[in-house]
Amino acid sequence: MAETTRTEITSSLRWPRLRVEEWIATRDTVHMWTQIIGKIRLAHAPMINHWWQVTLYVSPRGLTTSAMPYEAGVFDIEFDFTEHRLHIRAGDGNARQVALEPKPVADFYAETMSALDELGIAVQIQAKPNEVDPAIPFAADYEHASYDRDAVHLFWRQLVAAHRVMSEFRSYFIGKVSPVHFFWGAMDLACTRFSGRTAPKHPGGAPNCGNWVMEEGYSHELSSCGFWPGGGEEGAFYAYAYPEPDGFADYPVGPRHAFYSADNGQFLLPYEAVRTAADPEGSLLEFLHTTYRAAAERGKWDRAALECDPHRWDQQQRTLNERRQS
Repeated sequence: MAETTRTEITSSLRWPRLRVEEWIATRDTVHMWTQIIGKIRLAHAPMINHWWQVTLYVSPRGLTTSAMPYEAGVFDIEFDFTEHRLHIRAGDGNARQVALEPKPVADFYAETMSALDELGIAVQIQAKPNEVDPAIPFAADYEHASYDRDAVHLFWRQLVAAHRVMSEFRSYFIGKVSPVHFFWGAMDLACTRFSGRTAPKHPGGAPNCGNWVMEEGYSHELSSCGFWPGGGEEGAFYAYAYPEPDGFADYPVGPRHAFYSADNGQFLLPYEAVRTAADPEGSLLEFLHTTYRAAAERGKWDRAALECDPHRWDQQQRTLNERRQS
């Protein structure tokens, strides 16, 4: 009984429970905050295919831009969801902080831009959000002003859990594959594999987002997976293909709670189904691997050339370790 209890406690720490309905106001506020920081990165990072230069990354404290070039130096910005501060750090050792607390997006925007100005970092961004409707300019947004510290910390822990498994999944692919990164447009953690072939021109259609943005993102045939705080009671994992090949939606995927959503045009797996599974990591990996196979097999990808065994050198490493110990 004690062993079962320890297992349950460990699982709850690794896969925390956070009902979407309990933090919608905070989620939507933080979404706008991440858009502001993401647009700052967009303004300073050199262009990379599929907009990979604009994303944020899961960090040991929250979400970070990583180093961004500025003149002869660098700076970074990190959401610290443990101490609940936005850290802005310049390469010359100077830094500023913005408190993460209940406040309107307009105040967060003004404080962040002021902190950058104090550090001598000039920034110009398109100061309104993308992929949402309505798109309230940041300086005029007093509607989104919530911040539940506990909920945001739990969300970060959800991202940590998803990042851990998605990074393992990523290691099975030797072809072109994105980092596991956070897209602030839709507020999702994503990882995308590519077949190597070009794709039909994307029709666009995302709210307050130019079609040319979507054309760049979907310029090549892909299979994408990720996690976002919606689509289920506690969020959902998703997987889709572009272009979607014939038979994709009918492909048998696992685990049993996974399903194809015709409304969303993708497979979904509720976060709560993973969290409560006997083996959460194994359950999510099953979803990621089987939905990828749906895209690769139905789309006739050259799987032999694109896939790899991430454990291919394990035996050699064990042999070396044994020799060192003998």
